[in-house]
Amino acid sequence: MTIIGHNGGPGLEPGYGFRKLAWGKARKSLLKTLPIEILRVRVARARRLGLDYSTYASIRAASGHDVVAFLFSGNALDLRPRRLTLPDPVAARLGMLDGAAARLAAVHAPAHPGAVLSANPGLLDHAGPAPRFTDGWGAVREKIAGLVHASGLPADGVVLVSATAVEREWCAAGKLAGILPAERVFAPAP
Repeated sequence: MTIIGHNGGPGLEPGYGFRKLAWGKARKSLLKTLPIEILRVRVARARRLGLDYSTYASIRAASGHDVVAFLFSGNALDLRPRRLTLPDPVAARLGMLDGAAARLAAVHAPAHPGAVLSANPGLLDHAGPAPRFTDGWGAVREKIAGLVHASGLPADGVVLVSATAVEREWCAAGKLAGILPAERVFAPAP
């Protein structure tokens, strides 16, 4: 029965504790338990990608697929209009990903994607133009999906690394696997 002030939560009538316990056990039995060998492989994969296991597992659980690539925004890569070479810490982190995951870049104008690729040989696998801040949802979707499609990768295996709130919208527009903030990806290892 719905009355004013009722928030729709579980009732506190007798038997609530048992129902909560039964619900918890039923939910736990539905969750998939992984064999230790698979868990070890996934922990090693997370380490190879430079991610903590909980981040890797949550991205994998949300998308249903492994992380096959990272899409870095130009801001996340700390690119500047007059400086197209990547800063040393960013270059070192991208170098660590070599062979573990594809490295894509969405480059903001006036920089040209080809110029960024040639200024950073071996650090990026593919680059394309980033959506403009004035682009509508459809244009953003086309640019992000086009960049991922041109690299031959499935969108649900690509993780966006962004530096601004506007760039975070690219994840939903491109139907990507997830988002990581640039400061988390490029933070020095503890």
